[in-house]
Amino acid sequence: MSVHIGAKENEIAETVLLPGDPLRAKYIAETFLENATLYNEVRNMFGYTGTYKGKRISVQGTGMGVPSISIYVNELINSYNVQNLIRVGTAGAIQKDVKVRDVILAMSASTDSQINRLTFGGIDYAPTADFDLLRKAYEAGLTKGLQLKAGNVFTADHFYNENSDLEKLARYQILAIEMESAALYTLAAKFGRKALSILTISDHILTGEETTSEERQTTFNEMIEVALEAAIQE
Repeated sequence: MSVHIGAKENEIAETVLLPGDPLRAKYIAETFLENATLYNEVRNMFGYTGTYKGKRISVQGTGMGVPSISIYVNELINSYNVQNLIRVGTAGAIQKDVKVRDVILAMSASTDSQINRLTFGGIDYAPTADFDLLRKAYEAGLTKGLQLKAGNVFTADHFYNENSDLEKLARYQILAIEMESAALYTLAAKFGRKALSILTISDHILTGEETTSEERQTTFNEMIEVALEAAIQE
């Protein structure tokens, strides 16, 4: 057991899907995994392990933001020896050709978080996805007939930010805004693990189009299926 995860040794698989919402973790386990068992409910941040097409997979909620996902990723790696971490989350689009419900692959994650600058003494480290996982996810999307978009996302510390320059971010080809990927990629690199963020566009920041909280919790199946297919590819 770790501080925030109540699993025993060997209860968590080598590959873990990471939704921010613990209720989405529950939905994924109940909808997609066979013989799923609950291994964590500390702070109601649910974690499950089951199988998908014969391969053992876990799903663990992380909460929102860089500090929260950092806690869970650190513990999954250092206490449970997790090797592959795939975030399945939501993002807000800032490009006109990125639509609500599109699925994007975060090749890299720019950020306004100070955590990396503190870690690297002011150096601007570039958090980047694992290419092998990225390739597998892209190929899984093609197999399903999906037009996945891949590019840079922006990991924001503020959900409500009146001072963010979205036009500048869009001009530099940022696809969407989210709150976790930069931390995930940095920690995966630090510990020599593989990580990828697969994101469904839940709202469009420029047009105001959005999905409901219930839809964000219990739909977005295409993203989940892409993540699972990428997870089981050799």
